[in-house]
Amino acid sequence: MSFLEKLNSMLTRKQKKYVDVDREELIRISLDRGEAALAKKGALATWTLPESTGRSPADTHIVRHPESEDRIDWGPINHPMKPEVFAMLEEDALKMLGHHDAVFETNRYLGADGKYSLHVRTVTASSLTALFTCNMFREMPEGHESGVFAGKPFTIVVLPYHKLDIEKYFGKLRDVRTDMAIAMDMDRRIAIIIGNAYMGSVKKTMFTVMNYILPNEGILPLHCSANEGKSGDIALFLGLSGTGKTTISSDPKRALLGDDEFGWGANGVFNFENGCYAKCINLDSVKEAQIFNAIRHGAIAENVMVYPDGRLDFFDNRLTENSRASYLLEAIGNVKMSAVGGHPKRIIFLTADANGVLPPVARLTREQAMLQFIMGYTSKLAGTETGITEPQSTFSAFFGAPFMPLKPDVYAELLGEYMDRYGAQVYMVSTGWSGGPYGVGERMDLNLTRRIVTAVLEGELDNVEYRENRRFHFHVPLSCPDVDPTLLESKTTWPDQSKYEPHAEKLAGDFRETFERKYLGRVPDSVAAACPGR
Repeated sequence: MSFLEKLNSMLTRKQKKYVDVDREELIRISLDRGEAALAKKGALATWTLPESTGRSPADTHIVRHPESEDRIDWGPINHPMKPEVFAMLEEDALKMLGHHDAVFETNRYLGADGKYSLHVRTVTASSLTALFTCNMFREMPEGHESGVFAGKPFTIVVLPYHKLDIEKYFGKLRDVRTDMAIAMDMDRRIAIIIGNAYMGSVKKTMFTVMNYILPNEGILPLHCSANEGKSGDIALFLGLSGTGKTTISSDPKRALLGDDEFGWGANGVFNFENGCYAKCINLDSVKEAQIFNAIRHGAIAENVMVYPDGRLDFFDNRLTENSRASYLLEAIGNVKMSAVGGHPKRIIFLTADANGVLPPVARLTREQAMLQFIMGYTSKLAGTETGITEPQSTFSAFFGAPFMPLKPDVYAELLGEYMDRYGAQVYMVSTGWSGGPYGVGERMDLNLTRRIVTAVLEGELDNVEYRENRRFHFHVPLSCPDVDPTLLESKTTWPDQSKYEPHAEKLAGDFRETFERKYLGRVPDSVAAACPGR
């Protein structure tokens, strides 16, 4: 018997089950139930528990089955869970749902390309979680009925404000070590979230599922945003949370396809989602007007400070640095609603370098692009994960290692194949610090980053002179239209340039150590030679 069948047989006459309730009705129910407060312009403000203001990687698990265990890259990111422990979670989830007067079910889809869309069934006791899935997941796309996943729905059960009995789990099987769990059973097509109220855990759980199933169909899943120019040219922006995917891709001169999750296959790219989930801390109403104006009726403002009169304060970080807003893609205004496009000609790797070492822009060769894709360097920013209070250098494969459950070779080979086939040019853009490291220098000015990105996308950097950075093995432009050339070289922005070299050498050493520990011998020699510090 499936989870849904068990749930339906368990519900009593006193409990009400809402199935695919209209979005406007979910907004009303969420306000009536006190799950959110009404903010200015009609946004719904909500607050999560202190331990639920970001993802919790240590509590995220994948059920280990003999039939599929060889496909998964088990280790410090992909934690295995025994099937019997997951069965305990299912039993507890059913009991928890039974204690509520109402249960909500939504049936949505991931994947704008109907051939590869996945039916996602969400079951939750939270009307606001149900609304979140309506914001973020899609309605049934055309062609889904004959798609490769037709008739194979994936169920996700979400109980954000319940807590697990630690003694029950830790004392027996030790797979669960805290009072929360985020677990996926890929073979049985069900995931369970208990105790984590951060809404990003819902979308990232399903992103992980897509990243598991799509490569087998020849689709490369990417942690990226995408937009399209007037001539139909597609640009992709890869990066971890906090690097600027949403902000940089929200360009009034280019149509947005989506801000976070995409697939790239033989027919081009397609967005997985229906909405955006943007970071709100220090959101500027002028520099980030599209995002600011999208936080209106039906948007969910998560952990944003709100005043009694309903005003949202995006500059107050007392709740968390990771305040977020969930809103429909169409709220941006300048979007391509089909959310599909051709093959990208420009790919930008975004990194928030807290060391202040990397230049604001660099051009990468094919081998350098492959190396940087595998390494996925950035600095984790405060609030994106539980316990992160200031930027920390990190290497996250494919700019999304926590969501990429298969072995790295799978994703790397697909990227190399598609870069060769479609001739995409890759650039690295740093949205991190300039003039020194975090605490000394300042964050890259958004207007500067936007101007550089525009130059990349419009081909203005194609024929300028470049200088090779021998330490990091990439090429830095000596000029960029409307940009002070002294800003293009990181070292010249440091007041005391003698302090630059030790920081640069350390970062290059971090690259080398991480590469040799994780990837040496697993990639071609030409790619290995592109590793900084080697």
